[in-house]
Amino acid sequence: MEYGFGQKELDRVESILQNDLVAIGVSCAILIDMAGNVIARCDNGKCNLDLYSLAALAAGNFGAVNAMAQMVGEDNFTLLFHKGKNESIHFAKVEDDFLLITIFGNEVSLGFLRLRVEEVTKKIKESLLYKTMMLQNLFDSDASEA
Repeated sequence: MEYGFGQKELDRVESILQNDLVAIGVSCAILIDMAGNVIARCDNGKCNLDLYSLAALAAGNFGAVNAMAQMVGEDNFTLLFHKGKNESIHFAKVEDDFLLITIFGNEVSLGFLRLRVEEVTKKIKESLLYKTMMLQNLFDSDASEA
């Protein structure tokens, strides 16, 4: 599926990341495409990471894990989690084209985060689907007028 992003959609996604993830204690939330390009990001103001390098590495990591999933008979793994001593990273697929990365500390429960990420991915999908449907309707009406 092809997606189009305008400023309104980007603002909506960043608002979702801020209100639903950063507000519960997530250090940083990033929406990337599967090539590793940063689409939207939001953080708590204390995140000093090179997010562009992280996004590129995360896309490669997720691709490698999906290749392993296929080796064991799965189509893909839709989420990935790395636990560290102080910080952890959670990856969740949003449709086939995007990956949501959350970085969080020990004060955020993994179970609660997973529930919240599930809600966030639904909201992001709805935002992207709405825009895609609007664009498709516009293209269909242009084609019928021609």
